[in-house]
Amino acid sequence: MDIISIIIIAICLSMDAFSVCIAAGVKIRCLDAGHYLRLSIHFGLFQFLMPVAGYYGGTMIGSLVKDYDHWIAFGLLSFIGLKMLWESCQKNEGNVCKEGEDPSRGLTLLMLSVATSIDAAAVGFSFATLEIPIFFAAVIIGVICAAISAAGLFLGNKIGSLFGPWAERIGGTVLILIGVKILIEHLL
Repeated sequence: MDIISIIIIAICLSMDAFSVCIAAGVKIRCLDAGHYLRLSIHFGLFQFLMPVAGYYGGTMIGSLVKDYDHWIAFGLLSFIGLKMLWESCQKNEGNVCKEGEDPSRGLTLLMLSVATSIDAAAVGFSFATLEIPIFFAAVIIGVICAAISAAGLFLGNKIGSLFGPWAERIGGTVLILIGVKILIEHLL
């Protein structure tokens, strides 16, 4: 597979992370370098690791998870999206910087990283069946995802500054819709 094809695959795989980072940027009003680093590195790392896991473990683990991986992604994204909707309705002030509401930390970050990278495991599995070397492709996928995630975070923060709590409500709704999209794609 040529480099252009791998880059196109990487961009396509990064779109869920991009959308999630837009939603996170809307939510995080006091954005700093730590937010960029945590989200970009985690999303890029998971987009790197999942194709490798799919490549090497796809035949063993893939058969166990493939029947419900879409439900996992749907559940994680819907949970976080509903939480964002709930929190946006509870706020009196649009400019809140509470650490507990930061999606770039803790279990929320882990859930988002897994949910946005599940499809990358399937790509890794397909690379194994096509006998495409995985390491170089996974590095490209991870780096592109990290860069696209940072761009999404920046864009989301600008949108959040303009539209306040409504932007967070839209962001939560987008996360739920991404989960629904993943579910529908796998059920059809």
